[in-house]
Amino acid sequence: MPRFLNTEGNAVIAIFICDRCKMKRPIIEQMPDPNFPGLRVCQQGCADEKDPYRLPARKTERINLAFPRPDVSVAVQPDAIQTTGDNNFDLSPEQNVEIPENNGNLDTLSPSPGQ
Repeated sequence: MPRFLNTEGNAVIAIFICDRCKMKRPIIEQMPDPNFPGLRVCQQGCADEKDPYRLPARKTERINLAFPRPDVSVAVQPDAIQTTGDNNFDLSPEQNVEIPENNGNLDTLSPSPGQ
């Protein structure tokens, strides 16, 4: 059954048929669908929300430090780097070739009788 649309007061007296709900609407209510621009839909809930995966990728931020510099000099000296704090010790860039000394624990694991 035909339905009368009141277009009184509108600038354009025309109608369109929504591609989603197939209802007659005034032509001022039509809009392209955000995800499928070929569809003409009404503003009565037929338009989809914009799919975020169709948007262009975000640009990465360039975050730089204002004045980058190390707190303590880490330059390798010819012999070693000394640490500061409670335990002062040297870090050597050379490989450790010393054989560790025995710390006095000469016990070996052996099964005890009775177990």
